[in-house]
Amino acid sequence: MEKPLKLLHASLNSRVIVELRGGVEYQGILDGYDVPHMNLVLKTADEIVHSEKKTKHDKVIVRGDNIIYISP
Repeated sequence: MEKPLKLLHASLNSRVIVELRGGVEYQGILDGYDVPHMNLVLKTADEIVHSEKKTKHDKVIVRGDNIIYISP
C-alpha cells in the first residue's frame, strides 16, 4: 500500500480530482503542494459546484483543510 504523500508526489503534473467541503470540486493538473498543510496548486482547473461545471481557472490554490479527498 502506498503512503498518501508518495501517491500525491507521483501525481505531480497529472490530472487530479479534488473534492472540497460544500459540494465544490476541482479537476485540474497538480502543479504543487506543501507537506504540513496539504495546500494544493492546480493549473488549468475546472470548478464544479454541485455536479455542474461553473468556471475554468488558469491556476487555483486550494486550502488543505477544506479537502475531503484527492483522486489521481
